Amino acid sequence: MSQEGFSQYGKGFQESLCHLILTDRPFADQMYEVIDINFLELKYLQTFIRLIQNYREKFGVHPSEDIMKTVIRSELGNELESVKQQIRGFFARIYRADTGDAEYIKATSLDFCKKQKLKGAMLKSVKLLENSSFDEISQVINEALKLGADSNHGHDYIRDFEQRFIFKSRNPTKTGWDEIDKITHQGLGTGELGVVIAPTGAGKSMALVHLGSQAIVDGRNVVYYTLELSDTVVGSRFDSCITKVPLNDLRGFKEEIYEKIQDIEGNLIVKEYPTKSSSVATLKTHLDKVITRGFKPDVIIVDYADLLRPISTLREKRHELETIYEQLRGLAQEYKCCVWTASQTNRSGLNAEVITMESISEAFNKCFVADFIFSISRTTEDKLTNQGRIFIAKNRNGEDGKIYPIYMDTSNITIKVLPSSGETIGEVQKEAKKKQEAKLKEKYAQFKKSNQKGKK
Repeated sequence: MSQEGFSQYGKGFQESLCHLILTDRPFADQMYEVIDINFLELKYLQTFIRLIQNYREKFGVHPSEDIMKTVIRSELGNELESVKQQIRGFFARIYRADTGDAEYIKATSLDFCKKQKLKGAMLKSVKLLENSSFDEISQVINEALKLGADSNHGHDYIRDFEQRFIFKSRNPTKTGWDEIDKITHQGLGTGELGVVIAPTGAGKSMALVHLGSQAIVDGRNVVYYTLELSDTVVGSRFDSCITKVPLNDLRGFKEEIYEKIQDIEGNLIVKEYPTKSSSVATLKTHLDKVITRGFKPDVIIVDYADLLRPISTLREKRHELETIYEQLRGLAQEYKCCVWTASQTNRSGLNAEVITMESISEAFNKCFVADFIFSISRTTEDKLTNQGRIFIAKNRNGEDGKIYPIYMDTSNITIKVLPSSGETIGEVQKEAKKKQEAKLKEKYAQFKKSNQKGKK
């Protein structure tokens, strides 16, 4: 252990520091550049910070507290049993820890680490000085001074007044549904994650194609990852959605379709991956390639996230899914775009009048990561009449809990959202129950009538 470390501040200080690195993400971003785990006096705290660093390097996002619980359970196989027990004990303690001195701990530890980095740079500069490498010396010192700096000064309440009204920083991409755009302040913003919830066959992919089509018509660049359908099938769906030519008739209108899509200001790349063959890391590699070639995405669509492969295998599938959704939101923030994906419902959503977040399959906690969530529900009767409902399950930028009737035409990938019905979930469910009871009474009456005929 080096003499220069946090030992001078005591065990309580070091434990509180590690707690803040986990829970305070802006501070963690600063410390990530400058902290050396050897600055920590205690082995279990070194291991704790190393687990956080490894997670950030692997997945490109900071772990949540819930995910960290899973990491601790699954990533300590080679550690001494005593260290394992100390980490578990520390993790249980930190939720009861006094964080009243948080600002002092953050300022002191960040200042210490930055000074250590600067010392290292100065020692390196002495060696460079012997070779008269003045430009290189300047670069080394400047890079050290920049480490751990927070480049974002924050929102200036007075000077940035207008931003709160024009939502400039969000740079939203419209959904193409006027009712939805109203309550989201013109769609999904930069760095935001939107999720469509629906059972199989209810229109998840159809909704994602609509969102992508609207984006490219509005002049945005879209990267669409398909994990179920082929890229050509997805391309045909875009053709139909944009031109309103039925899917079955596309071949007969080839020239007209081509002429129409030539006028589109945005562009689309459709990339096909077999189910469970790709991870978020795979998508990042592909995105870096298309960006290098001059294609800057404004919208990323993943159809759909549940079919992605986790970067690392965790003990429970729900934790893997939660991690994937965290990574997708990290993708939106890293590439400064918005990300749309979809999620399958469990059995309770198969024929539900209104699908809520309780019907989401596998990992409910993935809903916490998303900025906007809407569900599509279509009963058997709805499908016969091309009807359905959209329910706004979560909306960080406006109203939620609203129900909108929709018209869906699968022949030409058309989804129309009608003005809100004004009904509550309870009212819709009550009405659905009444219809079900009426059907049962009608069936019983028919059964009774047929029995009477048989007796005669």
